[in-house]
Amino acid sequence: MDLDCFLIAFLGFLDIASDVFKHEIIWIDDVAYKWVHSFRKEYLNSIMIFITNLCSPITLLLICLCTFLFVKNKKISYLMFINLCLSTLLNIVFKYTFQRSRPIGYNLIIENGYSFPSGHSMVSMAFYGLIFYFIYKSAFNKKLKILLMFLISLLIFFIGISRIYLGVHFASDVIAGFMISIIYLILITRYIKKYNLISF
Repeated sequence: MDLDCFLIAFLGFLDIASDVFKHEIIWIDDVAYKWVHSFRKEYLNSIMIFITNLCSPITLLLICLCTFLFVKNKKISYLMFINLCLSTLLNIVFKYTFQRSRPIGYNLIIENGYSFPSGHSMVSMAFYGLIFYFIYKSAFNKKLKILLMFLISLLIFFIGISRIYLGVHFASDVIAGFMISIIYLILITRYIKKYNLISF
């Protein structure tokens, strides 16, 4: 299962990255652009800005701080912080490797830096995805685990959607960001399991 997900994500990322590197038009970007403009509403703008801010550096650092204060097992807190730093640095490396410009002409907020891959999508998948893994491995009630994992999955998905909606990323930026972090999560969770870094 892990190997299948790894290969799908890896090959999918290579396909998108190849098109971006060659400056080719990616069909899903055009489709997503038209789709976003079909349902943009004033009230949705504020909602999408709120959602996108759930992956802002301040929000994620506050979550890390809360785990240090309230989670008994401090190894979880340290791993979450290290994971946040690693995924952020990895995103910076990719951005400066591809140096893709952001979409022009339909952004609702101002963002600086390069576009590919989406930092919010990549970091949210890595950060909240690790929390998903911790919940999955926890001793929580099964129904509670399913509910929490479902909500986290929705959060990651809508953070990605918010970046397209707000016009600061192409759809391919978001998809590629998710794919890189799926690969990353498979590797990091295997490492955690192999060296028994967390006792569940």
